[in-house]
Amino acid sequence: MSYRFLALLGVLAVILTAPLPAQTPAKSKKAMPRTADGHPDLQGTWTNATLTPMERPAEFSGKATLSDAEARAYEKKDLETNDIDKPDAPLLARAGSAETGGYNNLFIDRGSELARVDGVKRTSLIIDPPDGKVPPITEQARQARTRGFSDRYDSVEDRPLAERCIVGFGSTSGPPMLPVLYNSNYQLIQTPDTVMILVEMVHDIRIIRMNGTHVAANVRQWLGDSIGHWEGDTLVVDTTNFTDKTRFRGSSPNLHVIERFKRVDADSILYRATIDDPATFTKQWTMEYPFRTAAGPLFEYACHEGNYAMPDILGGARKSDAETTKK
Repeated sequence: MSYRFLALLGVLAVILTAPLPAQTPAKSKKAMPRTADGHPDLQGTWTNATLTPMERPAEFSGKATLSDAEARAYEKKDLETNDIDKPDAPLLARAGSAETGGYNNLFIDRGSELARVDGVKRTSLIIDPPDGKVPPITEQARQARTRGFSDRYDSVEDRPLAERCIVGFGSTSGPPMLPVLYNSNYQLIQTPDTVMILVEMVHDIRIIRMNGTHVAANVRQWLGDSIGHWEGDTLVVDTTNFTDKTRFRGSSPNLHVIERFKRVDADSILYRATIDDPATFTKQWTMEYPFRTAAGPLFEYACHEGNYAMPDILGGARKSDAETTKK
């Protein structure tokens, strides 16, 4: 046996016994954050700002979702059309500031995209009924609206709750918690027996009592009485006991809202709210959209700071009454 052959065997032995190069581990999906009691951790600062309207626009009739290309075209058009630094922006008129110029783009935070759920963009927040529309109201509700409609207000307490800074406008506080023009931010704090939701708009605070029972039927609250429980990894919140002035989209005091909070990944919570009010709507209806992580912090919403409009409006109306009486 030659020395050359022995040398070759030695080299081969070294190769065979050498450790294999380290393998780069595959990137794994970030684990669901959980609290000490094992439930998904919903804590943090979140936003539900989105360009997706509550009801499906006519142009998307029969079309619940869009391709990314279709969504980009809609988003671009929406943002350009509703550039409220332009005096003819439709959004400016809907916000009630077409004449006063009370808003500008710096003030508004509607988001820049349609809501994405299950990987696709949605054309409406409403998912049931399938047409993306609020169901028809009952005849009872129609008659109540006709009887109750008035453009006259004789005292501060007759003005809408949002105008009086009691709750945020557009049901931003909820339930259901809807995205609005701005300040659509929320902070959640969670313990085994309580979940607290701090709403940036009008600094409303929702307290959800876990595994409790509703208060007596005669105890009525601006944001209702919320109790929660876990169904697997989903927080289910049941809210009743609203006042007769809350009136979400004309609802009755017996409005019943069932919310579901499901943390789908590290950056989002899928929020679903079902509206149940047989006195007002001919059937239940459901909305669904994501809450996404936000950098924060939440800022103070000084709703009534320097508000001279209320006494001026009411004072002007009383002066007008007096002049009419003289005639």
